[in-house]
Amino acid sequence: MASTIIDVSRRFFEGVVRPLIERHFPEESRQMACGVFGYGSECFGMDDEVSRDHHWGLRVDILMPEDVFRRLSEKFLERIEEGLPETFEGSALRRGLVKGAGVAPESLERFLRHTIGLTDAPKNFREWLDMPEEDIVHVTNGEVWYDPSGRFTRIRESLSYYPEPVWLRRIAHWCRYFSGMGAYALNRALMRGNMVYATTAFSRATKLSMEIAFLLNRRYFPYDKWLYPFFKRLPELADRMDPLISEAVGLGTPWERRLRILEEISDILDAKMVAMGIIPPHPRFRGSATSGYRLLEHAYAVIIKRLPTQIKNYVPRWDQLFFEEFHTAYVDSISIEEWDGLLHLKET
Repeated sequence: MASTIIDVSRRFFEGVVRPLIERHFPEESRQMACGVFGYGSECFGMDDEVSRDHHWGLRVDILMPEDVFRRLSEKFLERIEEGLPETFEGSALRRGLVKGAGVAPESLERFLRHTIGLTDAPKNFREWLDMPEEDIVHVTNGEVWYDPSGRFTRIRESLSYYPEPVWLRRIAHWCRYFSGMGAYALNRALMRGNMVYATTAFSRATKLSMEIAFLLNRRYFPYDKWLYPFFKRLPELADRMDPLISEAVGLGTPWERRLRILEEISDILDAKMVAMGIIPPHPRFRGSATSGYRLLEHAYAVIIKRLPTQIKNYVPRWDQLFFEEFHTAYVDSISIEEWDGLLHLKET
């Protein structure tokens, strides 16, 4: 079986990087965590030939406490990089969003801030709800090979999945948006002949339906690019939903059939929530000509009424706000020429 870039990076760490760290920084190394995790398709095991046109190659992500990172500053990179080869087992060293080639040293607190918006594991339900789901996986993905203090490993383990009230609050919100901003919106758009709005509402509902399936499987969903490939791997719901979604997105599928498919998906998700005890059994409902089939908004209301008071009205975060702040700072730190190069923009 061919080695992945994570496999080669691990050998690079064990054979080259770790000896350098432990030789030059024997005390500080005991507070570091090393591996491959965070941003990049390779952290999900999804990298391919297409992935290799930017920010790809050998990488060792290195986290350390904020005070250690500030104290070592540039000295760490200078000492480590001067001992690194230009390639290892035929692979070049990666330069990514964090300064460094082959190694990417960063403070643990900064890494957590630009992924989940915290500096440690969440301590209450609201902190859990403030974390974008697609960025939690940037803390828990990949591999950690070295963590003598165990601090980063404990944080990763604490994020294994949501506490039940947080899980239910997120399910409720996603049901509200799938139904109200997706299926209902599509029905109204078709009634008015607004095909631009119909297209955006349909796309939104399709995405949200897959994300609800992740929630009902108690698994974090990844960011959009990898949502569908990982959705197909879900042990439950995907086998029934995927044929419907594949039919719905087909170019020749009529819009009325797409609307009916969203209604079928509503029934599937609703039945699963009843089977899981998330909502109690209820009579069979039917929709109306003008409002459509807003079934999952029934589930939304039922779940909201059973939640703890402190999070009933607390809206979960769904945008990658913290990553975008981090990415903006990265773009601002490099030249326009370098940025255009990463975008593969060439003058004509």
